[in-house]
Amino acid sequence: MQVIERSKTQGSQAALSDGMLVQQALSGDQQAFEALVRRYQVPLFNFICHSLGNYDLACDVSQHVFLQLYISLPTLRTDAPLKSWLFQVARNRCLDELRRKRALHFSELEISNDDDDDLSPLAMLPDTKPLPDELAEHHDLQQALRKAIDTLPPKYRSVVLLRYAGHLTFAEIGATLTMPEATAKTYFQRARPLLRTALGTWWETHKGAIV
Repeated sequence: MQVIERSKTQGSQAALSDGMLVQQALSGDQQAFEALVRRYQVPLFNFICHSLGNYDLACDVSQHVFLQLYISLPTLRTDAPLKSWLFQVARNRCLDELRRKRALHFSELEISNDDDDDLSPLAMLPDTKPLPDELAEHHDLQQALRKAIDTLPPKYRSVVLLRYAGHLTFAEIGATLTMPEATAKTYFQRARPLLRTALGTWWETHKGAIV
């Protein structure tokens, strides 16, 4: 019975806005804070893990982000979603970690399909023949993706990473990076040919060995 009641509570909380959950958490409702964590933990962890390329470190940074959320509850706005704020905290924490490491590491990028003109890195490869299903998991391709992203100018790199790994909309990216939405989309579009060139070079070199 307790499990059923908890499930009903979680279901009702899922329909609440971030602001309402923040208010409930401030009133002492621990389940409201847990609902906020459940709402954002997967996309945040994906973004952090892709940024750092280290699972254990990503776990630590994720905990830090949600600890920062808990500490900041009294000062947060309740009239807007928390997504941009959370990703801004996560991004700043990742940058701190990357400065310590003095190197950038990226894992395989995921696909975001929010816009018709939004392509995954795999879709940027020359369409000369069908790609085998196993190609997306091929180690060499993952290495190529990491190198391609690493060569982007920092302002493009941040937008691409937030778009593919964090699954943020361009409006959310703009809010996270403190830039107009149109600028975020422009940076993303300008990054695509750079990625296409890097991945195209890799494809021409390796396609014979894979297919």
